[in-house]
Amino acid sequence: MTDISPLDQARILSEALPHMQQYDEETIVIKYGGHAMGDEETAKNFARDIVLLEQTAINPVVVHGGGPQIATMLKRLGIVSEFAAGLRITDAATIEIVEMVLAGSVNKQIVGYINEAGGKAVGLSGKDGNMVKASKTTRTIIDPDSNIEKAIDLGFVGDPEKVDLTLLNQLIGYELIPVLAPLATSKEGQTLNINADTFAGAVAGALKAKRLLLLTDVPGVLDKSKKLIPQLSVKDARKLIADGTISGGMIPKVETCIYALEQGVEGVVIIDGKMQHAVLLELFTNQGTGTLIHK
Repeated sequence: MTDISPLDQARILSEALPHMQQYDEETIVIKYGGHAMGDEETAKNFARDIVLLEQTAINPVVVHGGGPQIATMLKRLGIVSEFAAGLRITDAATIEIVEMVLAGSVNKQIVGYINEAGGKAVGLSGKDGNMVKASKTTRTIIDPDSNIEKAIDLGFVGDPEKVDLTLLNQLIGYELIPVLAPLATSKEGQTLNINADTFAGAVAGALKAKRLLLLTDVPGVLDKSKKLIPQLSVKDARKLIADGTISGGMIPKVETCIYALEQGVEGVVIIDGKMQHAVLLELFTNQGTGTLIHK
């Protein structure tokens, strides 16, 4: 990095002021993906950025995934996953590992990095304080032979139904940074694994967050000529899904954004988490980064 003159440093800080005022005392939910976590240095930089948000009177809530880490652990233990229509079936043996990795090692690693950077992070999952209740996910696939729609059982996988904010309200605004693993409990008391984007959307919606930032491994939503689209309304986003501009794995991400906006989030941003200080660039600079989706 080139040396910045003290005057330029002061100018950069000054430019951040109106942005800091915009988010003053507001809640921002940050979804930190398994791939965005990257190496140790990236994770430590992310943790520092989260502590900086908290220091500027913003209330950050971190939701993390852990797909790559789960896959590594299942492989180490020799547990072979079955897949149906490209989706992992989470059986009883798998959910045990999923919980161990998400609520255990990954969660506490992020908590550790934030605390090391001077924050006070609290690691929780959606099971704590009955925060997130979920119902089992059902998916249907078209059987290629008979062309009949068949329901597939994905096992211990859920969709959030109800978010109880009792516990989060005890933490937010008291200098504590919640770090949430996307696990929830069903009515029957079963542990269910929830897609981290969906979980973050549900929590951000319940908190009526000012922003939900989805840190992914892509720069944002791209147009037909692969150029970044800086912002989109829900209507535009639906059009781009319909005409195929938004395709593949970006469809569920954008649908999560739309869901979060419907739940009460003011704006959702899809950004590249592998970029240094992506969160600060998005919130505190004039140019921002990624794609903002709004009502």
